[in-house]
Amino acid sequence: MVPHPHAFLIDPLVGREGAYANHPSDRGGETMWGMTIAQARRYGYKGAMRDMPRKEAFRIYDERYLIEPGFHHVLILSKAITEELFDTGVNMGVSWPAIFLQTALNKLNRRGKDYPNVKVDGDLGPATLQALARYLRARKAQDGEAVMLKALDILQGGRYFDITPEDDQNEDFFFGWLRNRIGVLA
Repeated sequence: MVPHPHAFLIDPLVGREGAYANHPSDRGGETMWGMTIAQARRYGYKGAMRDMPRKEAFRIYDERYLIEPGFHHVLILSKAITEELFDTGVNMGVSWPAIFLQTALNKLNRRGKDYPNVKVDGDLGPATLQALARYLRARKAQDGEAVMLKALDILQGGRYFDITPEDDQNEDFFFGWLRNRIGVLA
């Protein structure tokens, strides 16, 4: 059997997400391998969520959370940043990690000296990829990849605070988000 080409990204995520869950506060409803029922149905899985094969989750994760948002293009620049974008996309939707990356790139370009600002639109297109490549080249000797990962975690953590107002059902997940998502990949 040929291993899945992105197993090194998907396997750890599936391990963190675990198997079947149906938490009453989870707005996503039933999940299997961290995959929501809505995404499973959108990508053609028709069976019971409890019975979703791991292979099917891999297929959907690859298509929805790596290929479609373009995160797989980041692999040639940084495996660690790709892992972070992928993990964040699974947890909060694929536009947020691109928004976080674009925001961080615009704050880390030394007021345009390293590369021009990119549009913060959640679309990981050629301009964002080029800016990331230039950022990594310019900041390589200064731990640029590690700093970018910290910036992405900071922005992700801020988003968790934003989506968890007092007495909101997201409070049921807040501790786990901070424990399991922030800095876990660094």
